[in-house]
Amino acid sequence: MTQPIHFTKMHGAGNDYIYVDATLYNIEDPAAASIAWSDRHKGIGADGLVLIGKAENSEADFTMRIFNADGSEARMCGNASRCIGKYVYEKGLTTKKVIKLLTLSGIKILKLNVEGDVVKSVTVDMGEPCLTNEKQFRKVESLQEGTFVSMGNPHYVIFTDRIDDVVEIGQKLEFHEAFPERCNIELARMNTDGKIRMRVWERGSGVTMACGTGACATAVAASVTGRIDRQATIVMDGGELVIEWNKEDGHVYMTGSAAFVFEGEIESLV
Repeated sequence: MTQPIHFTKMHGAGNDYIYVDATLYNIEDPAAASIAWSDRHKGIGADGLVLIGKAENSEADFTMRIFNADGSEARMCGNASRCIGKYVYEKGLTTKKVIKLLTLSGIKILKLNVEGDVVKSVTVDMGEPCLTNEKQFRKVESLQEGTFVSMGNPHYVIFTDRIDDVVEIGQKLEFHEAFPERCNIELARMNTDGKIRMRVWERGSGVTMACGTGACATAVAASVTGRIDRQATIVMDGGELVIEWNKEDGHVYMTGSAAFVFEGEIESLV
């Protein structure tokens, strides 16, 4: 008989994942589990699987491993990080309101905005963006002009009025030869209210409702191309995130909410 695994479905701005406390369950093949469980017809349905662990050293409080819907492991996810902050606090795994989360992109600092016993929003220190001279990508035939930004994972941000072409452009550029590790693709445009409307194609998942690192990359790209100063509200299919590229420390700070959807048990199929 297979062991039932308790899971929690959460989302940040519509970017939904399946969360499992990895201190309670040993998922031997999380890539296969993510593929099976993320299926929106035959599984739980999600953009992927997130495993929450306890850090083995004093430098961090918790760990995060995140697997996309296609089973590939991601280095970082801003929306998932916010959800983990809400998860560990409201489930009583910590009383800290400043949490150090160890990811494959290093330690991220989560600052919880708590009212009563409820985490209303989370601000994540996403660290410094890494900018690569986008001109090298313009030299590649058929690659649309954009800005490459790494937020611990790769993003290519294209400002265009045709943001609804995200499927056509995203599936073409994710595997482009210019991106040896594949790439997340953002299509963005400036709104008349000063906000930035963005749609995203996430590598390994396709179109998602939101992407935290993608929102950060979009704000940075808008800043370096002179469209904004250093702060922006990014409007995605699933909601809004406030992004600040701090001038003093060079770090990008992302603020937004996180929400529980439902909980349940699933038999381990792998």
